Amino acid sequence: MRDDESRLRVLDAYDLDALDDDTELREITRFAARLCNVPVSQVSLVEDVRQRFLAGCGLEDKETPRSQSFCAHAMLEAEPMVVEDATADPRFADNPLVTGGPGIRFYAGAPLISPEGAPLGALCVIDSVARPGGLDDFQRDGLAVLATAVMRRLRNRRETLHEQTLRSNQMDRMRQIGDWLPDIIWSADAEGRFDYYNARWEQVTGGTPPVEAEAWRPFVHPEDQERAFGRWYDCAARGVAFEDEYRLVQADGSWRWTLSRALPLVGRDGSVLRWYGTLTDIDEAHRKLIGRELLSQELNHRIKNIFAVINGLIAIRAREHPEAQGFADELSGTLMALSRAHNFVIAEHDGEGSSLIGLLSDLLAPYCGIASERVAIAGDDLRLGRKSATPFALVFHELATNSAKYGALSVTQGKVEIACQREGERLVIEWRETGGPEVEATETTGFGSRLVQLTVSSQLQGTLERAFRPEGLFARLVVPQDRL
Repeated sequence: MRDDESRLRVLDAYDLDALDDDTELREITRFAARLCNVPVSQVSLVEDVRQRFLAGCGLEDKETPRSQSFCAHAMLEAEPMVVEDATADPRFADNPLVTGGPGIRFYAGAPLISPEGAPLGALCVIDSVARPGGLDDFQRDGLAVLATAVMRRLRNRRETLHEQTLRSNQMDRMRQIGDWLPDIIWSADAEGRFDYYNARWEQVTGGTPPVEAEAWRPFVHPEDQERAFGRWYDCAARGVAFEDEYRLVQADGSWRWTLSRALPLVGRDGSVLRWYGTLTDIDEAHRKLIGRELLSQELNHRIKNIFAVINGLIAIRAREHPEAQGFADELSGTLMALSRAHNFVIAEHDGEGSSLIGLLSDLLAPYCGIASERVAIAGDDLRLGRKSATPFALVFHELATNSAKYGALSVTQGKVEIACQREGERLVIEWRETGGPEVEATETTGFGSRLVQLTVSSQLQGTLERAFRPEGLFARLVVPQDRL
């Protein structure tokens, strides 16, 4: 590569400032000086207007003009260039480095060539005494080998710089992408010191990004701080994922509901290396949810009132017709049982929850009549979550309704036994009817039965099997326990 402009671009890629007086290069020049029995050895890189001595021994100068450079000639050779007596060489006899200090007489330089073929400079050895015969073969070969070691060191630095540049460019692109995203993104070190926020933080909050957890307090609504900070410190101490909803201050001073999430980056030894988190605005969805909950509460209140009104009407009519008092009491009890089942679902919806057997008892109570022993529920009890109570209620309401119409609960002597049992990771519930009229399976299924099958398979991820036996219906519901 003889185009000097291209050569200089290659030279710039080696980040020479980082290699100035490099320990490894300095050791190479010292060995080169001993190998060739000279007082001076230098790694010389030829720049635009100067030659730069990157590392060396025996010379205090750090640079000389390029016009005086022996290495500018040596770097263009295929083999080490040897000048036995500079005063007798027409190329260098008038060189200020020969006629003045340091009084160069002997010079040998092995070219430093980049992988692209660009001549960069030379590894040179210098003496103020002429040396007829120059270098022997061993010294010449050794100088070439050491020049290869110099280039290996330069190449390693260049590759390191290239990798650093790539990582820096990637980080710049990632930061740019992060600034485009609608969420606030942050990261923190293992000790919880926050060291990165995308531009959305200042855009949303109007404040300076905090560097520690406690500095977040002014940005979190006072009513939410105790819960949010308690959860964060607990998750940080245990090294587990964090999630919470709280109100985040806005640049205009208002508050908006925000979903805050954080995940730990865990090392092989299980320790937390870093934290990465996001803040997502959920204010509109949160307010809609609150509105739906208020509407639900209003509807539930009205349904409760309807039960109360009906029971009141029954009581009034019963006083007018004393002969129907027994029937009125039974009907009122049935309505109260329905009301209790409704209250169970509402309690579950409000996060209070209840047990599986409690739900079954509430649902079956309206069908027991005066003789509560007609329905027996036994076995393992489990806690039901918010999402599982409704599908369970639908399934057993359908079974109870059909039993009351066609099965064991349609006659006074009929009975239903419900057994709940854990089997490994599954919950098995068996419904067994006895004492009722003989029921035959039909070729078609009604809407309710199809809805139940869909509910079991999709919402509970389970199975429901039914068998019509001579003594009555037998049903077996199998549900994974994690669906509860």
